Amino acid sequence: MKTQQKIVTLGSLKKKIPGWQKEDKKTALTNGCFDVLHYGHVAYLQKAKKANRILIVGLNSDKSVRRIKGPQRPINTQEKRAGVLAALACVDQVVIFEEDDPRHLIQALKPDIYIKGADWKRKGVIGSEFIKQYGGKIEFIDFEKGLSSSRMIDRIIKSHG
Repeated sequence: MKTQQKIVTLGSLKKKIPGWQKEDKKTALTNGCFDVLHYGHVAYLQKAKKANRILIVGLNSDKSVRRIKGPQRPINTQEKRAGVLAALACVDQVVIFEEDDPRHLIQALKPDIYIKGADWKRKGVIGSEFIKQYGGKIEFIDFEKGLSSSRMIDRIIKSHG
């Protein structure tokens, strides 16, 4: 599938799910800002993609990234971030969402598996009660240590400041 064909609207994504279910494929959803894509992101997404899974990445819009990370972010526009994610072989679909958290996305898609970084075990997963109600599962994936877009951006600023 071509990169741009992987970037979809929520409405078109919802229409695809019954077809995947008929093919006995599981939908797996993860989400984030993915502002400055690095090895940690790629390793995380590769671990999330398993046989018989459709990996969907919910991408925070530019407006939601600004609300979450501050006025200097995102570094890359949502179109560019979506394009880079969609170019990864492990990513099947990318959907941009406007909200600050993925609750609406989870409720709309009802993924079989919702994937978060292992750090969320301590924080509590948004939408976890809803996921459990419809029989979905939550999966945690360990991060590559020491890799963070925010840390990378801070190091760049310090080295040029």
